[in-house]
Amino acid sequence: MPSYSGVWTMPAVYQAVAQANWPIPPLTGDIGMFAGGQNISSQLVNVIDYIKITSTGDAVDFGDLTQVLFAGAACASSTRALFLAGYTTGFAKTNVISYITIATIGNATDFGDLSVETAEFAGLSSITRGVVGGGNVTGANAKTNVIEYVTIASTGNATDFGDLTLARASLGACASSTRGVFLGGSVPAGDGSYSNVMDYITIASTGNATDFGDVVRPASAVTSGGAACSNSTRGLLGGGSASGSSRTNIISYITIASVGDTSDFGDLTIDLEALGACASSSRGVWAGGDSGGESNVIGYVTIASLGNATDFGDLTLRRDGDVGCSNCHGGL
Repeated sequence: MPSYSGVWTMPAVYQAVAQANWPIPPLTGDIGMFAGGQNISSQLVNVIDYIKITSTGDAVDFGDLTQVLFAGAACASSTRALFLAGYTTGFAKTNVISYITIATIGNATDFGDLSVETAEFAGLSSITRGVVGGGNVTGANAKTNVIEYVTIASTGNATDFGDLTLARASLGACASSTRGVFLGGSVPAGDGSYSNVMDYITIASTGNATDFGDVVRPASAVTSGGAACSNSTRGLLGGGSASGSSRTNIISYITIASVGDTSDFGDLTIDLEALGACASSSRGVWAGGDSGGESNVIGYVTIASLGNATDFGDLTLRRDGDVGCSNCHGGL
């Protein structure tokens, strides 16, 4: 009988079939997601990237949103991430909500709708509820104070929660397991008119927001277009812009369980606005944004300490107006 001492290689055609049908291992650990935005060619994108927050390195492609999206909002439980509304094709506002199962790489699926077409607003969540507030709802300067919520584990349309203390857009949001905080934004008077207002809600109930304090920053670096994230005790607001479109790298922080003004934390790696953010129990991460051009930079801080951000890696493409969330943030 003839012997065979070589190495057998599966023919390419069979390799392709095997790879197409081979199960992809589930994602595990602390996962951060960044989705949507506008690329360097001023095209809106539907890209979803993911990172492992406990490590460093470049983001990896996760899949696609149900539509291109810019300046929407995001929130997540430990198993699901939701991407809500924003600008879509032709920079028309949308009310569409889509979701992904974080452990399963792939494209987003339709979840339901917000009550109105909204962009430039902010999202936060507990383990059960996703909550969004503020935004632009019609004309360029038509801001809203509306807060809506969904139950993340189900699908369906959003339900009215209450109102912010002030109508505004381009604000940040973060949460503990009980309390959500909305930070800063731009007010109805138009571009160049910014708010230092922070207000909070109790996520498990419904009702209007209550004053929390003020975002305290130098006059040249107020609050519109920043991105917020949190662990269970501390919320961080990074980046943003002020009158004259001057971007900032400032990171401010609050203690979510108390009320009061922000304190200085440190600086992002570059000046940024219109960026995404997410967090684990130990790290805050910011990615993308407008630095005078679209950025792919990812930077992180250790939330329990104070100090400047450190380089984490890069997104899969340069973009601003992206949104971020994670399966391990302070609301869980």
